[in-house]
Amino acid sequence: MTTPAPHARADLVLREPWVGDLSWVVHCQSLLYAREYGWNNEFEALVSEIIARFIREFDPARERCWIAEQGGAVVGSVFVVRQDDATAKLRMLYVEASARGQGLGGRLIDECLGFARQVGYRQMLLWTNSVLVDARRLYERAGFTLREEEPHHSFGHALVGQVWGRAL
Repeated sequence: MTTPAPHARADLVLREPWVGDLSWVVHCQSLLYAREYGWNNEFEALVSEIIARFIREFDPARERCWIAEQGGAVVGSVFVVRQDDATAKLRMLYVEASARGQGLGGRLIDECLGFARQVGYRQMLLWTNSVLVDARRLYERAGFTLREEEPHHSFGHALVGQVWGRAL
C-alpha cells in the first residue's frame, strides 16, 4: 500500500457497495465520459453490462467492489473481477472530478492489487483507451505495463484500446 497523498482528506472511506451504488456507478461514469470525452450512450451500455454481470455472477471470495465516500458523498469506485483462476481484472476505476488530485485513484488501485494478491491471483489485467491519459499514468505508477493496443471505433469515436497488466 502507498502512503496517503499529503493533500488527501481524512474523511475518505472505502466501503462495499450498498443498494443503489452500482446504479450510481453507471450514471456517473456515463455522464463523466460524455462530458469529458464526448462518448455516446454505447459507453453507458457497456458500463451497464459490466455492472449487471458483476451483480449476477458476483463471487465474494474472488471479486470485490469499493465505493469511495468523502464527506458523506460518493466520489469514486473500482472493481476487481475474475478473468480466470490466475488472472484478475481491474474494472471501471472512477474518481469524481471534485476528488481528483488527492491520491484516491492510486489508493483504489492499491486496494485492488492487495485484494487480488490476498485471494491468490497471479496477475492483474485491465482494459482502457489511450485517450485516458491520467488513468494510464496511475496504472504505470502502480507497475502496470502496456501489453496490447488495438484501434477500434466505439462510443462514437475512433479510439485505441489498450490492455495493461502486471504480475502480482
